[in-house]
Amino acid sequence: MSFRHETVLADEALALLAPAPGRTYVDGTVGGAGHAVRILDASGPDGRLIAVDRDPDALAAARERLAPYRERVTLVHDSFGNIADVLGRLGVDRVDGFLLDLGVSSHQLDTAERGFSFSHDGPLDMRMDPTRGDTALDLIRQLTRDELADVLRELGEERFSARIAAVIKERARAGDLATTAELAAVVTDAIPAKARRHMRIHPATRTFQALRIAVNRELEELARFLAAFPEWLAPGGRCVIISFHSLEDRLVKRRFRELESVSGLPPDLAARAGERTRPVCRRVTRKPIAPSDAEIARNPRARSARLRACEKVED
Repeated sequence: MSFRHETVLADEALALLAPAPGRTYVDGTVGGAGHAVRILDASGPDGRLIAVDRDPDALAAARERLAPYRERVTLVHDSFGNIADVLGRLGVDRVDGFLLDLGVSSHQLDTAERGFSFSHDGPLDMRMDPTRGDTALDLIRQLTRDELADVLRELGEERFSARIAAVIKERARAGDLATTAELAAVVTDAIPAKARRHMRIHPATRTFQALRIAVNRELEELARFLAAFPEWLAPGGRCVIISFHSLEDRLVKRRFRELESVSGLPPDLAARAGERTRPVCRRVTRKPIAPSDAEIARNPRARSARLRACEKVED
């Protein structure tokens, strides 16, 4: 299997995760195992990696690439949003670090039958795990016009969401919408020609992004992980997250801030109210780390990546 994906912010993520010999780490989006190999190399012969992904293609590629480390790797077909269940099933009490590389892989984008991209005509699927759940076409059919417009506006920040949703629903009802090329054409036609002339991205980009996020419940999965991870992180352990969308980055930023100032009150008032006065985590990155110009030139898909990290300071 050829699984194509270039690891983003690889050096920066590894430096922040700071793997140490003999420790246990979780790569919640193992993908092509680019980050995983670095973690295993840095954690020495006794280090352990729990490699999670909901894409069977990604797990197959990771299994092949991580074969030299097989005794130290546990591969899990699941979503990082279920991390509490995953670690519970494995009998793991604590881990020394989490790494998430959010978003869609190059393999998913470039494989036509996965239906993620208008650049390759394929079925309207968009599922990161093609073995379960509703496809993008299923979602389009299930949502009302107004619900679909809300998805496009909230998850894609699409200013023409109402117009696009109306045309999509009309074409879906007529049975004229089944492929990524057809959806891209519908969206393009729904956007006024004057607006299209000033666009620096393909007119369908925001619609595809919104549908993909909705199909895979990406924000919900991230929120579940962010709620759960502190309980499973050992003191001194770090959580490192690479996001590719402002909504994802906002969730990470807000959660890391909450964990650094749990009560939201000054220490004296927090003590009087019986609130925790010490943080659960401290932010290692005050501002997100972005790819260098050189990395973006080498891999344009990295341009929107943002990296944040926090460190567990107490139980």
